[in-house]
Amino acid sequence: MSDTKNNGGPAFPTSPDEFGSTDASVHGGMTLRDYFAAKAMAGMLSSQWIDFANLRQISDRAYFWADAMLKAREE
Repeated sequence: MSDTKNNGGPAFPTSPDEFGSTDASVHGGMTLRDYFAAKAMAGMLSSQWIDFANLRQISDRAYFWADAMLKAREE
């Protein structure tokens, strides 16, 4: 079993004829996992019940939800 997280690939892939490659590591940018985590975090931060004292827990939870969304895409 691999310890590598599924990052979902690039969030905003480019067409091969634009740059000659669709590899996100070549062009930089965020992965789909990062994009999902950012969306999850935005939702959490909009809550009036959020505890801003524990920002690490907020980011960990955002990636928990991002991983769940990536897993749902595999099914």
